[in-house]
Amino acid sequence: DFTASVIGKLGSVVIHGVNIKPGKPVVLGMVRGKPVIGIPGYPVSAALTFGLFVKPLVYAMQGRVVPPQGSVIAKLSRNAASSLGQEEFLRVKLGKVSGALIATPVTRGAGALMSLVRADGIIRIPAGSEGLGAGEEVHVDLLRPVHEVENTIVCIGSHDPALDMLANALKKKHPALSLSSAHVGSLGGLLALKRGEAHLAGTHLLDEETGEYNVSFIRKHLPGKRIVLVNLVHRDQGLLVPKGNPKRIAGFEDLARKDVSFVNRQAGAGTRLLTDLHLKRLRIDPEQVNGYNREEYTHMAVAAAVLSGTADTGLAVLSAARALGLDFVPVAKERYDLAVPEEFFESPLLAALLGIIGADRAFRDQLVAMGGYDVSEMGKVMAVLL
Repeated sequence: DFTASVIGKLGSVVIHGVNIKPGKPVVLGMVRGKPVIGIPGYPVSAALTFGLFVKPLVYAMQGRVVPPQGSVIAKLSRNAASSLGQEEFLRVKLGKVSGALIATPVTRGAGALMSLVRADGIIRIPAGSEGLGAGEEVHVDLLRPVHEVENTIVCIGSHDPALDMLANALKKKHPALSLSSAHVGSLGGLLALKRGEAHLAGTHLLDEETGEYNVSFIRKHLPGKRIVLVNLVHRDQGLLVPKGNPKRIAGFEDLARKDVSFVNRQAGAGTRLLTDLHLKRLRIDPEQVNGYNREEYTHMAVAAAVLSGTADTGLAVLSAARALGLDFVPVAKERYDLAVPEEFFESPLLAALLGIIGADRAFRDQLVAMGGYDVSEMGKVMAVLL
């Protein structure tokens, strides 16, 4: 980047680099008595620094004050780690659950332009902080009117690419509504329902003793709470490997090999529990698995690790493998449900979402085309639990 040197040759550089993330490479200078601002090339950095430095300057030159955006207090839906030493501007999606605002971090990265499109607000994490904890109250600077936030459905729990497709289908059919999902694992989702922090939770927890999905875990963690269990998909889980499977990985038994590196899902994720179940059956100590303690929060993050070569394999759904051109070693077919508290199941807000799950043929066809999904029971109430 030659911006700073060019400004320096034509005039003077006042500041080169600011202690924020994203947006650090900002250049502030003067050329022939006029202010010159160089903003970073990455889209999120550019948009953020334009709002912080250019917008106030333009208003000031017109003798005006930047109109206040408004702000709210919300509860953070999941942990948000941050780099010590830089003030981070974290984009979040907001939703109102039982009268309380819930803030869910969206995709990070200076190039993740859609994170700005989807975000409802920004949280500032101080430079002296290493992050924020789930359940912590946070100050959110709004990017859109607060009344729009009240039309957001909050889903916290297990990740599946089908949720991203569902969010797109909802927005296309009902533009005023949004689906916000935080990926904290199936158990984390059930606990979020218990704390009243979500409208629904994605879950695929297998009971080793009964062979049944989700029911016993809901009874254990949500006693006395009436939950409607609705199927979203049955899906194929397997070990993702590079194209051609160069290390000839055939199953979980290969994870004990010294020449095989693994990328795991986070503790509490249904996929992590499935991994532990197979290791237990094979009598493989997790300490024998190279990479067992390396954790990712989504299937796509696991796929990206395998694609980049930082891991030889990881457990994820077939659709993630297909999306990144990886090979797939089948392990299990599992049921992925949405756990919905009864008071929300019957609410107008969720009626549109459940309508898409129950009857939208185009949405079903999209999932089938992605590969690895059985939609024959999509929308079916699997159980009503108290």
